[in-house]
Amino acid sequence: MLTGHPKGLYRLFFIEMWERLAFYTMVGILLLYATDTETGGLGWSSDVGNEIYGLYLAFVYFTPYLGGLLADRFLGYRRSVLIGGLLFATGFFMLASGQKWAFPTGLVFLCCGNGFFKPNISAMVGNLYEKGDPKRDAGFNIFYMGINIGAFIANFLAAIMRNQWAWYAVFVAAGVGMLISVVILLSSWKVLEKADVEPGNKPGDTPFAEIMQKILGPALVLGVIGWAFAAYVLPPSVTKLVKATDIGFLIGSIPILRFFVRLSHQAKEEEKPGLRALLPIYLAGGTFFMVLHLNGSAMTTWANENTARQLGQSDPICLIADAVWVKGDPVFAQDALPGYYGNAADDLPRPNKLTLFGGGTDEQATMFGKKKMDAASLEALTANLPSDVRVEALPIGAELTDEQRRWKKYSVDIYDKVEIKEGTDSHGLPKISVEVADGAPIQKRVAFVRENGEAGGDYATYVTTQDKFDALYVEGATELEPGRYVQLANAELYQSWNAFFVVLFTPLVMMFFAWASRRQIDFSTARKILAGMVITAIAAAFMAMAGFVSDNGAVKVSGMWLMGFYAIITVGELFLSPMALSLVTKLTPKRFVGLTMGGWFFATAVGNKFSGFLGVLQGAMEPAMFFLVIVGAAVAVAAYILSVLPKLDEAIKKYGA
Repeated sequence: MLTGHPKGLYRLFFIEMWERLAFYTMVGILLLYATDTETGGLGWSSDVGNEIYGLYLAFVYFTPYLGGLLADRFLGYRRSVLIGGLLFATGFFMLASGQKWAFPTGLVFLCCGNGFFKPNISAMVGNLYEKGDPKRDAGFNIFYMGINIGAFIANFLAAIMRNQWAWYAVFVAAGVGMLISVVILLSSWKVLEKADVEPGNKPGDTPFAEIMQKILGPALVLGVIGWAFAAYVLPPSVTKLVKATDIGFLIGSIPILRFFVRLSHQAKEEEKPGLRALLPIYLAGGTFFMVLHLNGSAMTTWANENTARQLGQSDPICLIADAVWVKGDPVFAQDALPGYYGNAADDLPRPNKLTLFGGGTDEQATMFGKKKMDAASLEALTANLPSDVRVEALPIGAELTDEQRRWKKYSVDIYDKVEIKEGTDSHGLPKISVEVADGAPIQKRVAFVRENGEAGGDYATYVTTQDKFDALYVEGATELEPGRYVQLANAELYQSWNAFFVVLFTPLVMMFFAWASRRQIDFSTARKILAGMVITAIAAAFMAMAGFVSDNGAVKVSGMWLMGFYAIITVGELFLSPMALSLVTKLTPKRFVGLTMGGWFFATAVGNKFSGFLGVLQGAMEPAMFFLVIVGAAVAVAAYILSVLPKLDEAIKKYGA
């Protein structure tokens, strides 16, 4: 399988591997970064974080349609992939800057970069092979392995970078990964010439201007109008759960949906059955990706808030995190800060009372968690410090001593002015936001260091409020040595299960399909899609059981629940996703393939937007009921697929798909 392939295959393998590593790094940590209030994240509410995640994934999967069109008509594949890689890298470096303007702008660059990169590198793999080459399928399998290697490594890279340095280091690492991808592409430019295409309009192509006038243009206009109406006319009670961006996106989708419905009515008579069969396939694909891409929203929230991640658990992720230590610290684990203990077991050791300083106000504790504090607040906080705690200035941009490196983790940057805004979150609870003007210089960086007496080894204390300090120490709880914390496997690591199981289960699923074929079991492509939807419902039902076991979030549960969820839904993915994607090309007249592939990306984008919406909904529902709602949605789509199964089978047989 590994030999006899065109020279460019392994070049594309590594180009894609580095790009997917960068892409899945962002998927893994976007929500965590947006909502983090304890280690220098943006500190936004969960509903805002999920809204951003849904928007990002929606456009990251919709832009490939436009990027593919631009490559086919104007740019060619190599140039498009190069442009995509450079846009990707630029977006990551923008995010690393930490500037307010750079966050939305950086995400736009990532979406556009993916639009140019994702569809066109896959097309290049296909172009390496002559028509009918038996090695072609094996080549795509090898290429797909590169995708999953990148996806698997991504979250481990993110954990190392943010544990050892800070959030910005994750974005820098992803940006460097993209530059490596670009360098490999440029060094392979001549080798990959065969995989490129001469851009231009081909017979039967829908004119680009027509696509913009009839599909994308109206979608953009209606989307903006829908968003503006929801944001400025509808009362806040209406947009509390269904956000203005959700309403705008759904209204903007109407012209696209209408186009694909009309396409099946206006086509030639012999083309209609295949085009009509695409609509249930789109529905199944969109629903599946809605559930699968909860990995970065609801499932990451579950990992972060409802999973017992302390090292020493039988959970494989915790065992891996406990296996790799450097200079006395686990590289894939982080400190258990006060926020982790809200639903932790009473027997889980607490930080020593001397490790924390509970005398901060709500504003001071929030600024400390955001690593941004104004000089006046520092002065007020310093006046309340115990006699054995001192303010230690740390050099900025200069070499640190080993002791100062330990203190830096819980240091805070001091600015002349920090803007504090008070409001409420989606549950009506008080919420404090901290902002610093773009370009404002850091006056100094300080840590609040406590003397460790005769034991030596002074340590930086963590600033919190008295209420949170008191809530932390339940009756009978043991305390660690001063300056030490319980170690937790990073929440993003659990997302790597999907890539792991794709690699593990792919040959097993293919063997199962071959076995069914030999036994002449009627397991058509349409039935595989139906089975994929049923398995998706089972995965959600499995998590509903986890919700009941956790007493609806009152206690943390084992990470084995997440492992089981990803194992089940990956089987559903292997049954549904490749089959559905293959059918899109096989059921479509050649002159419409570009458009119908755009329909697949559109369905995926809508599903991804709902992934963010479900993340918002998660915060308003008990966990078990939340997952049961997802079960209901998957079962409803499965029932619809079952009802149209005869027509699907008929269309598939008609076109030899």
